[in-house]
Amino acid sequence: MPRRLIRFAAVGVVNTATYVGLYLVLRLVVSYLVAHVVAFALAMVGSYFLNCRFTFRIRPSLRTFLLFPLSNVTNFVVSSVGLYLLVDVLDVNDKVAPLLAAAVAIPVTFLVAQYILTERRAQPRWADHAPEVRS
Repeated sequence: MPRRLIRFAAVGVVNTATYVGLYLVLRLVVSYLVAHVVAFALAMVGSYFLNCRFTFRIRPSLRTFLLFPLSNVTNFVVSSVGLYLLVDVLDVNDKVAPLLAAAVAIPVTFLVAQYILTERRAQPRWADHAPEVRS
């Protein structure tokens, strides 16, 4: 799992760079909000395919493609709550806090993405060793 997490973080770096690049180019011709939405959506599509190929080494499917944005929602929620707690509750500097919040959000987002993309469902340990029931 650590290698996957590292590959996931690397895809995140590429995704962020893609978003910023697209945003800056689109900003030349459309409003900042339109540029943000379009760049975010395109970067997320790229992130999906990169995560399928490099992080989890799976084939893309329509089902996982449609579910993948849930991992981005998870990242947003965890990093936002973390940022609030760090700045307003723990009095951490607001320039450092986003990095700390992201450090917490990445593993959580990874677990959600892994769940969605690999369809790994938690099974009790005994399920692997249970005797087969025949009728």
